[in-house]
Amino acid sequence: MLTNRKLESLKPKNKQYKVSDAGGLYVLVKQTGSLLWQQKYRHNHKERTASFGPYPTVSLKEARIKREELKRQLLDGLDPSTVKRSQQHSPLNTFRAVAEEWLLNQQDILKGNTLEKARQHLKSRIFPFLGNKDIADIEPPMVLEVIRKIEAEGFHETAHRCKQRMSQVFAYGIATGRCQRNPTSDLGRALKPVVTKHRSAITDPKLVGELIRSIDDYSGQPAVAAGLYIMARTFLRPWELRFAEWFEIDFDRALLTIPKARAKGREKVEHLVPLSKQVLAKFRELQKFNGNCRYVFETLKRGKPYSENSLNNALKRMGYGGDVMTTHGYRAMASTLLHERGYPPEVIELQLAHKQQNQVAAAYNRSARLDVRVEMMQDWADYLDYLSSEREV
Repeated sequence: MLTNRKLESLKPKNKQYKVSDAGGLYVLVKQTGSLLWQQKYRHNHKERTASFGPYPTVSLKEARIKREELKRQLLDGLDPSTVKRSQQHSPLNTFRAVAEEWLLNQQDILKGNTLEKARQHLKSRIFPFLGNKDIADIEPPMVLEVIRKIEAEGFHETAHRCKQRMSQVFAYGIATGRCQRNPTSDLGRALKPVVTKHRSAITDPKLVGELIRSIDDYSGQPAVAAGLYIMARTFLRPWELRFAEWFEIDFDRALLTIPKARAKGREKVEHLVPLSKQVLAKFRELQKFNGNCRYVFETLKRGKPYSENSLNNALKRMGYGGDVMTTHGYRAMASTLLHERGYPPEVIELQLAHKQQNQVAAAYNRSARLDVRVEMMQDWADYLDYLSSEREV
């Protein structure tokens, strides 16, 4: 008999192997280390295999329940595989239905920006071609055809992202018993590789001064103008700032708290951002326009913050295209110049909220070196003001 401890101790080998539970139920340990529940049974004198989904998505208890359901079907004279196919061919088993259910289940797992991009990729790139097909009927060539269309437009990174999302939807479909295989598994080598490009950033002090002057002179939407101003002086990740809510700003202590849910990576750690006098004043100024909204940088369509494209497009209108500067480039700009100004690397890394090797220590590090970071962030804002006021640096 299997136990959860036994299941968690199973390790992959050179070949996949089986570990039995009871009554024909066993777990198949694949070379990748994944565990798949399977059940042996006989119908019309023929031996067959049923798949119940992966462990731990399908728990030991749930797998045993499925085993007993299968036995009851056999006692009633039913073929379990026929029953499963009849269940699969329903409106609830289209790729779109399974994907939307998967998205719903990801709301507390993926951060808002990532979830929204996943939804857009599925809606615009995948649903038009696979959305109405039964998820169990989708084969690798059909998936590859969708990917090839995206690659043909030159969006190689998007193609890889779409494959990743489809893979997650198929895995969810397997776990919920609506398909038996993941057709994306064999496509890794069929996709064109993504060439990694570093995000564009300005690091020359004189050019930084010109950029800050351009931002100060920007006459677009107040929330967009404030976003560009504050992002330059806080060098947060774009989504960390764009999804900021008013309650996260402590005006008395001059601190912005980035909650765990919006942090990067699986190690969700709350992040404190000291606010310079300039940034605090800009937040108060923006409060006059958006103070009654949920989001600090809310669009004219209430209930939604400005997108990263809105901010990058504003930079483009000022003459800073994506090959020169992006909103994410503020981080490289600040890191480079703060190092040159002599700040300790570990303090800069803390403020950038980069992943620390000791994640246990990182969990208790939200206030680490906060006094030095407060000083550094004020100095950074003052330095940007100095650069913007100097025609010759």
